[in-house]
Formats: sequence, structure tokens, C-alpha cells
Amino acid sequence: MTLDASSLQMVKPERRLKRSDRSLAASVGLHAGLIIASLIAVFPVFWVLVTSFKPDARAVETSPKLFNESSLDNYSRILGGEKGAFLTWFGNSVLIALLTTVIAVFLSATTGYAASRFRFPGKRSLMMSFLVVQMFPFAVLIVPLYNILIALGLQGTSLGLVLVYCTTAVPFCTYMLKGYFDTIPTDIDEAGRVDGLSPFGVFWRLVMPLAKPGLAVTSFYAFLTAWGEVAFASAFLSAADDSKTLAVGLQVFVQQNRTEWGHLAAASILVAIPAVIVFYLVQRFLVTGLSSGAVKG
Repeated sequence: MTLDASSLQMVKPERRLKRSDRSLAASVGLHAGLIIASLIAVFPVFWVLVTSFKPDARAVETSPKLFNESSLDNYSRILGGEKGAFLTWFGNSVLIALLTTVIAVFLSATTGYAASRFRFPGKRSLMMSFLVVQMFPFAVLIVPLYNILIALGLQGTSLGLVLVYCTTAVPFCTYMLKGYFDTIPTDIDEAGRVDGLSPFGVFWRLVMPLAKPGLAVTSFYAFLTAWGEVAFASAFLSAADDSKTLAVGLQVFVQQNRTEWGHLAAASILVAIPAVIVFYLVQRFLVTGLSSGAVKG
């Protein structure tokens, strides 16, 4: 079947909708909806920030005010050690989060690369086990993980908590990185082997540099898994004040008879700052890494 010139003229390309084609009412409604959604999302964080500058007596009032005896006293007391060993908790959280990130990303990268490039017995069962682990809520895993740590002699230690966090981070990160490795052409691996690189050399020197967006996403997820987690940290760390993480240490501001809302809000802001910094460092890779890692493996 052939088309003559007159038939081709009748076939018009599909016209794409431009911003100028949107009516004024539609533009106003769209922008108003976006502004309202943004305010709803930002307001709780803004109010916590405002509360962090108020004394505990003014933090919760029947007629709240934006500024009421605001000062930096809450921050100075927390950082000065008057309200718990905050700096010690901060150091514990940084150590545990960094160890979790490094170990989880390395294990996930090697496992994801092996699952992407090689065929071996039990490959499908391995990936399925990672998927099954993700189905269980944290509360169900506390008892078996507790027994395992006791058997290994790691109960109450930071290393034991790092291993527990890895059991949560590694399955998700492995799936993400496998999907990203699937998008990298295998010709790169073959070229590396021709140049005399070992399989690990190909992985470390050629594939890993190309997988920076995927590594950034998984690193951010692994860091957040360990940074703000409470249930595992409360169950697997000792009750000593110098072994707590930040998330567990914040419980000192919630007492039986009263809650120190001003100090709790100030500590929450300080806890959020490192997560914001990590997000800022990896945010340019997040969209690329998430979209590439979503490829069906």
C-alpha cells in the first residue's frame, strides 16, 4: 500500500500541548494546588524549627505564637551536655551510619554485579530471598536477630547493630544496583578482560565508576536506614548512655510526666542536618539512579 502526496498532506503530526495553550483558570488552579501542597509539606518542619527556639513552657500553648521568648538556649544546653550526652550520641550515630553505608553498598554492589553478569546455581533463589526479606516488618525480625547477635557475642555492640542494619539495606540496594548494572553494556566487561583485567578488576575499575548514580541512591538509602532508625537501636544496644544513637537518645526528652518539647525540637533539627547534607551531596544522582535502577532485571 502506497500513499500519494495528497494523502501525506492529510496526515498531520500530533500537536503537543504547550504551556501557552493552558487557560488562565487552569494555570491559576495548578499553581495554587502546588503552592498549597508545598505549604502542607513544609509547615510541620517549619513549626518544629520555630519550636526549637522556644522554652519548654512556651513550646505548647493554647494560643501558639510564632515567636515567644525565642532564644538559642535549647541548642546551647543540648550541645553543652546539660540535656544528655548529645555529642556522644552524634558520634555513635555517625560511626554506625557510615559503617552501614560502606558495608551495605559494597556487599550490594558485588552481589548485584554478580547477579547481573554471571549465571550460577541458586541465582534465582538468592534474589527471591532478598525479596522475601523485604516483606517482613521490623518488629517480626527483632527476636530472631536478637538471638543471632547473642550467639555471635555481638549483642549490645555497635558492630552488631551495623550488621542488623545491613540485613535491611542490602536486599533493597542489591535490587537497585542489579537493575543499574543491567543498563551498562557488557562490551565494557569484555574490553576490560581483553586488556588483562580480572573479573574483580573489571568490576572495580570500569563498572563502578560508571555506576555512580546507582551507588549514590543506594548509599543515601543505607545511610538513612541507620541514621534515623529507633526500633533496632533500642533493642540491640546496651542501656548505657554512652552507647546510644541519636534516635534513641531523643527519648530522654520524653519523660513519664512531661515532655520537653523545646529541647526535643532542637535535637530533632540537629539530627536532621546530617541527613540534609548527605541528600545535598547525592541529589544530582538521585533521579538518574532511581530511573535506571527501575529497569526490570
